[in-house]
Amino acid sequence: MIDTAVLLAAGEGTRLRDMAPVKPLCAVAGRPLIDHALTSLAAAGMARVVVVLGYERARVEAHLRGRDWPLQVETVSTDHLLPNGVSARAASPVVDGREVLLAMCDHLVEPALYARVAAAGAGDGLRLGIDRRLDHPWVDPDDVTRVRTEGDRIVALGKGLADYDAHDTGVFAVGPALFEALSGLTDPSLTDGVRILAEAGRAGVVDCTGCGWIDVDDAPALAKAEAWLATRAAA
Repeated sequence: MIDTAVLLAAGEGTRLRDMAPVKPLCAVAGRPLIDHALTSLAAAGMARVVVVLGYERARVEAHLRGRDWPLQVETVSTDHLLPNGVSARAASPVVDGREVLLAMCDHLVEPALYARVAAAGAGDGLRLGIDRRLDHPWVDPDDVTRVRTEGDRIVALGKGLADYDAHDTGVFAVGPALFEALSGLTDPSLTDGVRILAEAGRAGVVDCTGCGWIDVDDAPALAKAEAWLATRAAA
């Protein structure tokens, strides 16, 4: 059972700059994005998280040191100007070849989604949590990574994919195979690594349709996220 997560939190978050100078610290319903991520990961059963930092690392680390968390929190660093595959690769030396849950700091995710992907495991490469609600109002169709599947396997993915049947939730169960794929590339995106495994038939999916998640990367998404959390709190 996966009990360690890697949380990517290195980016600048330029589209949220008017709301917060540092994206992981952007407040959503009164709490920073990174706080939402860490507490949800803990609620999903994670005992340890490796946070990959880059832009304004010192400010985010100071925030992390200033609080008690319900799981062990460690940090590693990367160059925030490089793609997110480089961020993922930076965590490889400290996860010691174990399967991990890979998640994005700027995604608000229900613990149930994290737990479902963690329980599925990485298989012979990786498994990605997907959502088949293609018309969901929380999803930005111009920004979301689209996924085409055959059975329980990924056959194609990308932001401009025309023929697709699912959305990428940004939550993965990954094993050493992903880090090996990324290590062979120069400045890769995470999508680059997933494509290599997909071409080898080693990239699976976990259907998370119905679980709540939202990518908070601009002002409209932030407003939707706060409305969602307010609805959950009222319920």
